[in-house]
Formats: sequence, C-alpha cells, structure tokens
Amino acid sequence: MANIKQLPTTNWQLKEVGNKNIENSLIKEFGIHPIISQLLANRDISDLEGAHRFFNPSLNDLHSPFLMQDMKKGITRLLTAIHNKEKIVIYGDYDADGITSVAILYKFIKEITPHINYYIPDRITEGYGLKNPIIDKFKSENVQLIITVDCGISDIEQIAYANSIGIDTIVLDHHEISGDLPSAVASINPNREDCQFPFKELAGVGIAYNFLIALRGSLRKEGFWNDDNYPNLREYLDIVALGTIGDIAPLVDENRIFAKIGLEIITEGKRPGIKALKEVSGIDGQVIDSFKASFGLIPRINAAGRIASAMDAVALLLTDNMDEARSLAEKLDVFNRRRQSMERNILKEILEKISNNPDIEKRHALVFASDKWHPGVVGIVASRLVDLFSRPAFVISLNNGVGKGSGRSIADFNIYKALQQCAPLLLAFGGHYRAAGISIKEEDIDEFARLLDEIIQNTGQSTEHISQTIIDSECQLHDINLNLISQIDMLAPFGSKNPEPVFCARNIKISSPTIVGNNHLKMRLTSNGMACDSIWFNMANQLSTLSGANLDVVFTPQINHWNGASDIQLKMKDVAILP
Repeated sequence: MANIKQLPTTNWQLKEVGNKNIENSLIKEFGIHPIISQLLANRDISDLEGAHRFFNPSLNDLHSPFLMQDMKKGITRLLTAIHNKEKIVIYGDYDADGITSVAILYKFIKEITPHINYYIPDRITEGYGLKNPIIDKFKSENVQLIITVDCGISDIEQIAYANSIGIDTIVLDHHEISGDLPSAVASINPNREDCQFPFKELAGVGIAYNFLIALRGSLRKEGFWNDDNYPNLREYLDIVALGTIGDIAPLVDENRIFAKIGLEIITEGKRPGIKALKEVSGIDGQVIDSFKASFGLIPRINAAGRIASAMDAVALLLTDNMDEARSLAEKLDVFNRRRQSMERNILKEILEKISNNPDIEKRHALVFASDKWHPGVVGIVASRLVDLFSRPAFVISLNNGVGKGSGRSIADFNIYKALQQCAPLLLAFGGHYRAAGISIKEEDIDEFARLLDEIIQNTGQSTEHISQTIIDSECQLHDINLNLISQIDMLAPFGSKNPEPVFCARNIKISSPTIVGNNHLKMRLTSNGMACDSIWFNMANQLSTLSGANLDVVFTPQINHWNGASDIQLKMKDVAILP
C-alpha cells in the first residue's frame, strides 16, 4: 500500500439541486440560510411539518409501541410474571447496544419486581446469543421467563429447548430475519414482514425503550402507581442514546429523537456512571455530541464486552454511587487501552500483508484470518479497513479450525444479504445492513472470500466506484461564518443517514501548510480576499504535494476551541490540485 494517496482520494459526487419552491418556503418559515434549506432537502425533508419535527425532536412524535407485532403479547406475559412473582432474566448481547438495552430494562423492571436479574454471555467462552447450557443454568435457578435484547431472533433451537423445560421467552431484537421466527411467546422485531411499526431501523435499545413505554402504559392502566408518581422514561434517554449511536443506527425518525435528547442529558451529567466515563475520557464539562460519544464514551463501554466482562459496563450504567462509578470507569478505561493496542497490532499486520501483495488491494472485498487475533477486536479492525479502502471487509479470529469473524460494509452495500448468498459456506451468520458476524470452518475461508468478491462484482460496485464523497453544496469561503455554523448545529446530532454537511469550494490558494499534533496537516486557505484555517487529519504525508498549490477543497466547517479562543476551522475531507 502506498504511503501517499493520489489526490483527490475519493470520487466527488455533488447532490442535485432540490425543489426550489420547497427550499424557499423553508427559508421563509424558519429564517434559515439558503444553504441550510438545501441541506434539509438533501435529507429528504420536503415540507414544513417534517422540518419542524427535525429541528425540534420530541418524545410526543414517537410512534405507538403497540404497532410492533407481538408487543401486546410480550407485555401481557411480562405482567403475568410480575404479578405471579416469577423469576425473570434479561439476556443481552455484549456490545454497547446490548449492554444499554439490558441496563434500561433491568433498571425499570427492578423498581416493579425484585424477582429479576440480568445476564450477558462471555464473548470468548459462550459467544453470541442463547446457549442451552446457560438455559439449563437458568432452569436450576427457577427462572420462568427470559427476555432477550439485541439477540434471540435467530435462536430457533435454543428457544424451543427453553420451551421444552418450562421457560418462556420474549425476544426484543432488531437483526435481520433469515427464516422462521423462534417459538417465543413474543418476537418483537420491526423487521418482521407482518410488523406495522413504521420505523424499521431502531437499534436494539430503541426496541427495549419502546417495550418500556408499552409496559409503563399498561401498568398505569392497571393503577399500579396509585399516586400517579410513575417513572420518567425521559431520564433513560442518556443510556438509550449511547446504545443507538454505538450501533451506528441511522439518526433519523425515532433514533434522532433518542440521540438528540439523550446527548443533552449526557451533557448535564446527572448519571454517576456516565459522568465517570466522561471524566476518564477527558470530556467532562464539555457539550457532548455524537462524535464525542462515539470516540470517547462508547468505545469504553464496548471494550468491556470485547476483551473482558460486559457485566462491568452494565454495573457502571446502573450504579448510583459516584465512587463505585469512578472505579468501574477506570476499569473500562484500562480495558479500552488494551483493546486499542490489540487493534493496532492486528491492523499493522494486515496492512503489511497488503503492502507485500498489492493484488489484495484490487479485490472488491477484503477478508483476513489468523489464529493470533482476539475475536473481541476483529470488528473494529474490519471498520478501519472499510475506512481505509472503501470496500466491505471481514476479519476472522481462528481457533481449532473454526473462525469467528466480523464484517463491516460500505454505505450502499447490504452485507447481510451477501452473507445469505454465502450461507452454504458458513456455520452461522447474523447481522444487518452494515455489520455482520460469521462462524466458518478454516478451510472454507478462501472460497468465502472468492464468493463474496464475486457477489460484490456482480452488483456493479467495482473498487473504482466504491469510494465516494457526497457533497451537499458548493459555496464560497465568505459564506462560511458563525451564523451559518450555528444553523448547521441545528441539524445535529450527526451520524448514519444524517451525516455532517459537506461543502465544496473552488480555486482555493493554500499557504503555511504545517504538520501539527499526531500527523495532521494544518493549512491556511484563501479566496477572493477571505482566509480561513483548515485541518486535514492524518494527512501530514501530503505536505510536500500541497505546498504552493491551488485547490478545489471539500470540507465540513466547524468551530475550533483552543486555549480559550474560538475560531472557524474547515475540517478537510478531500482536495483536488488544479492544473
């Protein structure tokens, strides 16, 4: 792999100009900059009502949870368990989505009945989903109801086994459904073909939150809280936001509501566990946006489930004791540093393989396997490969001839549907559009890589066309001011399906290019008498290439806070050198 990427590093695609009448009505109604109205149009917001909801996310705009198929069945079964004092276990996945799902369900239901516990399997020794030995353990403890969260929809045999020994199951899951539904009392998943819930892209924690809304409503109808002093579910949204953002769920519709309100609550810092996480992340006292959550808080939650015990992360979110919270947060911070070291070593090894064999970089999908790699971090490495090479990637950890792998995909390729076509080669698989997990025999990995490559090629998405930068609007440097940036902030939180706005400016002259921080390139940009600072992360190796050049630039404007001062800074996405 070459150290210096050719410029531009991606293919630029400018969004088509939308309906000017709609954009003008948005400008008139909200008093916004024309660029902002174009950004709204780019996000398929085409009427005033939709714009009002987008600018003012409200819990009043949530859909009725009872539109989800089997929601009433699930609530009825749980109420029976509560009234009959049955033992209940919440069973979750070991990632941030599963951890946060377990935390909110346990916290709420524990206030209603003491006969509840939670369990998250060990990633290495037990693996994803329900397992019969764990079900046997629950039976020995007289458990009568299991509620799965962020897993369960594909556990057909295990749930049938639980039924056979007298344990009922309620499934709360958002993963794709590849065949029959399990024989659970309720299988609550918006991806069911017969589910009328209008929003299909909730994270697992979003489904758990809807379940709590339905449960609270049903208990209120029963008169459970005689004094009408019932739990305020808004206070749970800090945890819900972490799970939603951590699962890279599209930040639209209900997910946008959860993330927007939840990030405000995280910034307030009332929950001891999250406040302690902010402290160890070095962001306490700051306004927490989706990026600070993604790179500061969520990796530490995930690290527990990746290389240690996810139960520590649940305990952190549940504790009301600040001393305990700080102790647990420091523990998760240690796990995260260890995880980062493992990730760096694996990525370095893979990049060396690519450098030594340039033909690998020509493939439409990247698949790597080793018996030296920890299965808890292979998903992160797969994400890094997607970022670096703009194509789907699988990284597989081998143990005794069997590989457990994680895959990540690009924006416009459904990796789960590709795995369905590879099913004969796989021992098991699961996931959704952008991320998936597989289990595979070591001897089948090469054929899997070949078949996956062929599937991508047949979609017409060759490697020459995969890497793209979507540009929202062309502008001049003089368009970029504090007022525009404050209006851009109204579109946050940014994430999947609501990305940071990206602009293009033409014929820009650069001056004073310097290397700052950890391999970053700082430049002064000028055009028509206007000047602005910029930063291009991890691109210091372009210093000599760009010195004295005239450029077209693609960027996101932001406010840079440094040493008590605040200045406009352009976060560079890509550049093209003009002849």
